[in-house]
Amino acid sequence: QVQLAEFGGGLVQAGASLRLSCTASGRTFSSYAMGWFRQGPGKEREFVAGISPSGIRTYFADSVKGRFSISRDNAKNTVYLQMNTLKPEDTAVYYCAADRIPYRVGSDSITEYEYWGQGTQVTVSS
Repeated sequence: QVQLAEFGGGLVQAGASLRLSCTASGRTFSSYAMGWFRQGPGKEREFVAGISPSGIRTYFADSVKGRFSISRDNAKNTVYLQMNTLKPEDTAVYYCAADRIPYRVGSDSITEYEYWGQGTQVTVSS
C-alpha cells in the first residue's frame, strides 16, 4: 500500500507563488512517475503536471505551462509543484498521485494513477 501526503496549500493573492510538496511511503518511490491533479469548485479533477521516475521528463497542462514547474527528490520520496503567478482560476484542491505502472514516463490520464493523497486546498484571491 502506498501513502501520499500533500503539504503547502493556502490562501494567496493573485500573482503570488506557492510550493506544494507530496511525500510518499510504501513502495519504491523512484520507480514510479508522479502527477499533480486539481479539482476546482464544481469541476472535474484535471491533470496539472507530471514527472517521470528519474525526474528527467516533465509535462504540463496548457493552462499552467510557463507558470508551474514540477520536480522530485527521490532521496526524500518527495515530489514538488512550484506554482508561480497564481490566478484565481487556479483555485482548487490539489492532489498528488502515483502511477500504477513502474518504469514509464507517466501519463496525463487520471485512470493511469493508482494512489492518491488527501488533497490540499489552494485558494487564489483576486
